[in-house]
Parts: sequence; C-alpha cells; structure tokens
Amino acid sequence: MADSNYILTPEGRQKLEEELHYLETEKRAEVGERIKVAREFGDISENSEYDDAKNEQGMMEARIAEIGRILSEATVVEAPKRSSKVTIGSTVTVDMGGRERVFTIVGGAEADVAAGKISNESPVGAALLGNKKGDEIGTTGPTGRVIKMTILKIEH
Repeated sequence: MADSNYILTPEGRQKLEEELHYLETEKRAEVGERIKVAREFGDISENSEYDDAKNEQGMMEARIAEIGRILSEATVVEAPKRSSKVTIGSTVTVDMGGRERVFTIVGGAEADVAAGKISNESPVGAALLGNKKGDEIGTTGPTGRVIKMTILKIEH
C-alpha cells in the first residue's frame, strides 16, 4: 500500500504479528538452510536452486519489512460493542438483489475478499460505513456497475 494510514482490527494486528514471528524465525532459518545446501552444489553462477532460494529470501525479507511498517504505522480500531451503525470491525449481512452476502469491514491491510473481509476503502465497504439495519445503499463497483444492497443485520 502506498498509503501510510493503515487501519487494523485487533484480530488483524494479531494475525500480522503471528506472520511476522513465523517469517523471522522458522521461515528465515528454512530459507537460510536452502541457500546453504544450494551452495554445496558447486558453481552458484549456474545453480537454479541457489537462485530460487535467494529470490525467496528477497521476497520474504520484503514481506517482513512491509509487515513491520504496517504494524508500526497502523491504527488499531476496536469495533464498538453496542452500535446500530456499520463501523470498521462490523460483520454486515446484506441483500444484494435476492442474494445474501456477509462482509466484515476491515482496514485495507487485512482485506481478504475470499474470506469475506472487505476494505473500508473499497466501494462496497465505504458505502456500508455509517449505515444502519434496513438502510438501502447504492454504490458504483470497480467494474462501473451500480451495486444496490439492503442491510439485513449488523454484528460487532
């Protein structure tokens, strides 16, 4: 993310801390061992195992730096326990033209559409924020299509 205004839920922060710990301990040692073994194969200039291990090391170190930056700059937002409005951390059930969908509104750093976690900055996430059960909302999706939905339930 180019933006330095990271928003995380407490669960998202914990997940990133766990990933960082794993990368810094187990994964770093594993990749280091792969590099060591690949060096033993001889000439590293034509050694694809060595190149692969070094590339993996570079990507892993970039991810460690990214997680460190996110954690140091993030604002952790706790969803209010009692609120009738959609906030970051809310799980919202909506009716989208006869089809029910469930979304959890999170910050961009922890968005995972496959898991139903959408960013507060996404068109749907931004449209849902601040609304109440029963509200009908319309927004323009990423494809330019108008998305209409009705809030059925809000959980915090």
